[in-house]
Amino acid sequence: MAVQKLPLAKALNESLRTALENDPKVVVMGLDVGKLGGVFRITDGLQKDFGEDRVIDTPLAESGIVGTAIGLALRGYRPVVEIQFDGFVFPAYDQIVTQLAKMRARSLGTVKMPVVIRIPYGGGIGAVEHHSESPESLFAHVAGLKVVTPANSSDAYWMLQQAILSDDPVIFFEPKRRYWDKGEVDTEALPGELHRARVAREGTDLTLVAYGPMVKTCLEAAAAAAEEGKSVEVVDLRSISPLDFDTIQTSVEKTGRLVVVHEAPVFFGSGAEIAARITERCFYHLEAPVLRVGGYHAPYPPARLEEEYLPGLDRVLDAVDRSLAY
Repeated sequence: MAVQKLPLAKALNESLRTALENDPKVVVMGLDVGKLGGVFRITDGLQKDFGEDRVIDTPLAESGIVGTAIGLALRGYRPVVEIQFDGFVFPAYDQIVTQLAKMRARSLGTVKMPVVIRIPYGGGIGAVEHHSESPESLFAHVAGLKVVTPANSSDAYWMLQQAILSDDPVIFFEPKRRYWDKGEVDTEALPGELHRARVAREGTDLTLVAYGPMVKTCLEAAAAAAEEGKSVEVVDLRSISPLDFDTIQTSVEKTGRLVVVHEAPVFFGSGAEIAARITERCFYHLEAPVLRVGGYHAPYPPARLEEEYLPGLDRVLDAVDRSLAY
């Protein structure tokens, strides 16, 4: 078995390398992805090994990058686009929403649109404005897009492979604060379906649901709660659209309590949809209201204040205690 311990960033690099090797129609494109290897070095060494026709440095023009990727997809290619930082995606938002997301429906399914848009997202690295956004709900709201995010190295490797093989456009959010966290990657053992949630830790008293950068925080919260005799189950969503409500429902029917955690603002966030849907599905199983923990409904603060803005261990544990107090 080909098991390696890799940082999440290196797992993504290996995944892109494998995709480029396996399919000559896969191309990687974006600002500084070639010679520099990307600002986070996710594409490091790929242009040297696969050439400038496969790993393409683009101008600083996100709308043009995505528009070009759409054209390439129409011609049979599988472009993987890198948006350098989360806050830079909005010049391309029109292309993504009005063109990329709608082409398969517009053509009654006859036109495939195998475009992957990689976006480093979230805070925790002390970056300046426009470099620490969590815009996932803006994309999850758009029909025709798939939205996924890995929380560990194994999922980073395999979910990117699966996204590239998809004939639908995939927005692939990468938790930048976890890029340097190491984990085991088995390059011969597919861990599961792309849009299936995973129970990351078993428990009986309460369910914590999270995705991306907050999964590690929730696992730490569950470990801390266990020291006080509380059994907390952690569910890693992995996919935000479509959402695996069945796995969440199974967990909540067992525990009777649910806390949803994400970095994005709670107001109109993905946690609101989860709370509403699980309340509909599990009303008679719930022992307490569904609680949400997330960012505040305010512009992302300066770096020195981001730890006050981001949900951390204390805020998650406070929600666990409040839910268990009902």
